[in-house]
Amino acid sequence: MALSFPNQNVNRSDSLRRMASRRYLVTQAMFIACVAVSASPYPVFADSDVANPVAPGSVVRWPGDDLENCGMGGSSWHPYHGACWYPIDLLVQESTIRLDRTRRGIPESLSIRIGPYPYPEQRLTVAPEMANPPTEQLDRIRRESALVKALWRSGAPPVFTLPLAPTIDPPPGFRSFGSRRVLNGEPKNPHSGVDLSAPTGTPVRAVAAGTVALTGAHYFSGNSVFVDHGDDLITMYFHLDRIDVEQGETVDRGQTLGTVGATGRATGPHLHFGIRWHGARIDPATLMMDPESIPKAGPDPL
Repeated sequence: MALSFPNQNVNRSDSLRRMASRRYLVTQAMFIACVAVSASPYPVFADSDVANPVAPGSVVRWPGDDLENCGMGGSSWHPYHGACWYPIDLLVQESTIRLDRTRRGIPESLSIRIGPYPYPEQRLTVAPEMANPPTEQLDRIRRESALVKALWRSGAPPVFTLPLAPTIDPPPGFRSFGSRRVLNGEPKNPHSGVDLSAPTGTPVRAVAAGTVALTGAHYFSGNSVFVDHGDDLITMYFHLDRIDVEQGETVDRGQTLGTVGATGRATGPHLHFGIRWHGARIDPATLMMDPESIPKAGPDPL
């Protein structure tokens, strides 16, 4: 009985054609990848160490040697203590953002994810004129806002150290950062600082060395002190009963700036403590923890 075998020459030919086709597709994919890499001015990085989304109002650090410049969103600044620090503004929407830096003369970049807004709603009852200011106060509010806005980009060198010192000793619990404020039933801007409950007259201290950039009795924030610590790090102390420093004065870490009060839009004695860093509204508690515990982004380039 004769055995029947398939035509091996035909099968071998089909196999060779399939192998050639696979090699072509692989070669094309490698070529496209190489072109994409060479066309980019940035090195390719492995996935960020920040595996989970970052909350609005937080800070991310990207350590490295020989850092020359840091940047995000079109703004740039100098590295601080062996890392680029990226404050994420409270109002940044859920998205992916790019972090930039220059190291050893070479631009580097990576992306991190910003998560959804995580802070709860807070309903408060305040004096009617503090929820909806009368018309005759609007010019005053605009002037005060312009004075404050001018502080965010001073460009002075840093004179602070991390972690920051407590502003009230012993420090009460921080509360209300990022809360979506509803005043007298009307939605308002989120709360961009923390509230620290303390009796009227409690000393309020500078969290780091710096220069008093602005003081005044403001419509919403009451008796207020703004301290410039360099590197565009500004701390704010609101609703004070008394101000003990003057604009332009140099202050030391732990120096008394004033005392707790209830001036401006306040429901009772407390300190509103806020931080802007490179213009971003961030949770002050972040800079009062061990810097090594702040989320780290970015392994070394591949």
